[in-house]
Amino acid sequence: MSKNIIWSENLISRKDRESMLGQKGVIIWMTGLSGSGKSTIAKSLEKKLHENSKLAYILDGDNIRHGLNSDLGFSKDNRVENLRRITEVGKLFLDLGVITIVSFISPYLEDRERIRAEFASDEFIEVYVKCSLEECERRDVKGLYKKARKGEVKNFTGIDSEYEAPVNPELVLNTESIGIEALSDKVLDYLITLWEG
Repeated sequence: MSKNIIWSENLISRKDRESMLGQKGVIIWMTGLSGSGKSTIAKSLEKKLHENSKLAYILDGDNIRHGLNSDLGFSKDNRVENLRRITEVGKLFLDLGVITIVSFISPYLEDRERIRAEFASDEFIEVYVKCSLEECERRDVKGLYKKARKGEVKNFTGIDSEYEAPVNPELVLNTESIGIEALSDKVLDYLITLWEG
């Protein structure tokens, strides 16, 4: 970064914005294999927060790759840059006071730990959306596992690129044994406990 770039402080603080919104900004980082249910849980949670007059927004991995990160592929270096950019966007949303639901595969422990280090402990909630590779392949919501097995999609997480499960996430949501509504309720309950604590 150039030494000639200087951060410009706003006249309105994050605390001011949170006070106006009647909420505290937080990053809910959902990680898991493709097809595990991250986006479905994120949408259910966003709807429930909206119904409770809380401003939330989903940063979805596929959606972000349509615009901001459309120039990136799926090599390890590109995945790192993909997450670096979304982390910076998350910081802006956090400063805005928004409850930000990040739905990214984010397969590597090292990357997620680096992201966690960018936030205070009460600002970042890692949510492991747990689902076996076998079940994700059975669902194959986007048809990508089938393509990956045929070699038509390269560097696909779970097939020819590894996924490292979280070691100590704040929440584990098992989509093979519990329904989506109950799982989004679990995240909502966690948030309520966090805010009341």
